[in-house]
Amino acid sequence: MKYTKFLLLSMVGMGLIWTISSCNYAKSNQQVLVSSDCGMMWSLIKAGEAVPKAGINPCYMKVVIPNFPMQGESKFITNLKDRVRANVHIDYDYSIIAPLEFIKQAKFLGKANANPDDDAALGTSFEGAENMVIDKRIKDVAKAVFIDADIVELDQSDMENHLLEASNKVLEPLGVRLNFITLTFDLDEQTRQAIDVSTAMKIYESKGLTELGKQVMIQRAGATKMVVENKTMQLPTTAQEE
Repeated sequence: MKYTKFLLLSMVGMGLIWTISSCNYAKSNQQVLVSSDCGMMWSLIKAGEAVPKAGINPCYMKVVIPNFPMQGESKFITNLKDRVRANVHIDYDYSIIAPLEFIKQAKFLGKANANPDDDAALGTSFEGAENMVIDKRIKDVAKAVFIDADIVELDQSDMENHLLEASNKVLEPLGVRLNFITLTFDLDEQTRQAIDVSTAMKIYESKGLTELGKQVMIQRAGATKMVVENKTMQLPTTAQEE
């Protein structure tokens, strides 16, 4: 009888230890989602709560979403006002603010064996999600904004704020928020020269020297770049050989 009780207590203790060891716990820098029906429905595990193992359910899935800001970038070619073409480079900082909405857009992140204690799960899997969810929306919004932007009159700070606000209107319903963006335009030489001329003319006009400015610009336009190559030249022989 005593042996039987001891055996039962031992089995209960071993079961408790196995249960504890088989669970991970969601951390404050994580947003853990689990699904028991192959990703049809997801539920959020709060920080500090246990994340159970799959057990015998073949449709159990789990995804660990970072709960901290991450960085991304987007590069593309766009048209500005007056058909000015530019290479655009946008660096951005973003946060996933609604994981249950985000997972609907990036279902491929769900796995059967994602481990909340695995640091590699906290970012490396999100490059594809950035391309699918964030980059595409930023490009679409940016191209719509840039088409009316005058590159000469453009204020970069105002444009960044405008793009940030417009992008978040599209991204926040998908569970993502951009915290800030940095915008860079890579222009060709001809466009840069046109901007320099326009800026210089405004300075002349502000000083009442419009005509002088026009003359200077005409002289600059007429100037050409000359490249002189130094070559060793063989002089002709003037003396006859004896």
